[in-house]
Amino acid sequence: MPDTAGYLFIGAVAAIVTFIATPLTVRLALRRGWVVAPDERRVHQVPTPHVGGIAMFLGFVVALALAWRMGRFSPIFNNNSEPMGVLLAALVIFGTGLVDDVREISSPAKVTGTVVAGLFLVWFGVTMFYFRVPFVDVFVLSDDWVPLITILWLMGMSQAINLIDGLDGLAAGIVAIAAASFFLYSRRLDTLGVLAQPNIGPLIAIIALGVCLGFLPHNFNNAKIFMGDSGALFLGLLMAVSTSVVGGRADPNSQAYLPGQTYFFLAPLFIPLFILGVPILDMIFAIVRRTVGRQGLATADKGHLHHRLVDLGHGQRRSVLILWLWTALLSGFVLYPIFTDARTALIPIGTLAIALSLYTVLHPEVRRIRKDSRSGNSDQDATEELPRPR
Repeated sequence: MPDTAGYLFIGAVAAIVTFIATPLTVRLALRRGWVVAPDERRVHQVPTPHVGGIAMFLGFVVALALAWRMGRFSPIFNNNSEPMGVLLAALVIFGTGLVDDVREISSPAKVTGTVVAGLFLVWFGVTMFYFRVPFVDVFVLSDDWVPLITILWLMGMSQAINLIDGLDGLAAGIVAIAAASFFLYSRRLDTLGVLAQPNIGPLIAIIALGVCLGFLPHNFNNAKIFMGDSGALFLGLLMAVSTSVVGGRADPNSQAYLPGQTYFFLAPLFIPLFILGVPILDMIFAIVRRTVGRQGLATADKGHLHHRLVDLGHGQRRSVLILWLWTALLSGFVLYPIFTDARTALIPIGTLAIALSLYTVLHPEVRRIRKDSRSGNSDQDATEELPRPR
């Protein structure tokens, strides 16, 4: 199987291509009018391109093509239909998002595009094999269940990333941290010999990390370009693929799980639910909030986690950094016991979580705004930009 140096090289290529392609995408978008105009709901002050997914998709295609040409990745590509399935599914979901960015399509149309992308994954075998519920049993997925589980997994991941894309750099940073964490996790499973081979998951994870790192310098506050639905849905697909073919193919009967291992080894498919805990929780809260309020699930609002942090007084950049840190903490909660053979990460990670919680609610700026609010002086900086509703 490919070595770590090979994976890192491919990730670097994805980052460089995306970094170079993003300014070109900005020029194209400005020329074609693919921009979001500022209004009372938006964070930006000037018309801003929102088709950053074009640069991301280009970085992905170049990196995947280069890996295909490199001999060290031949086990993944030779006599294996999965790379073609991932490419076609990525093209479909990226195209769906791009059309929505350019001319706006209905929610059912976007769901249809996601379902078609999922069917491509199923057709080419990019699916999970096992689903293990901790302390219950291991379920071997039958042919009847594979399409449904694959499509639902893809829809959940893509929507989670799409909904969290409300502040400059937020979604790209969270996916970068999550992709790096999942790459490390998949390499650990590979080292233990419990990962079904050939496995395209680590390659997709490192490419996802690369395109996010290449895009972030142009997307962090003040953003020159937004990723749009074309980028958010595309990143959701990359994470859905990498998590399902790693977590859903780790041998549940391997004895490698036994010596001093963490409870996470009992259910590898649950790992991404922790690593991507921030966008997944945000998506769940959004569904509950809109259902209780009798709103459409696709109705944009300002009740997301990043909105609430800004309302507390943290501002855009600090809100983004706080959510990045939470993603890193959740990732550390998973990775620490796996790489140290410790049975739990509750003490070190829990301590950091408490510190971050206190920082979030007791930051001097938060306390100042609360004091001003109680005194009736709501002179919060009028120039502070509000998050984009999703």
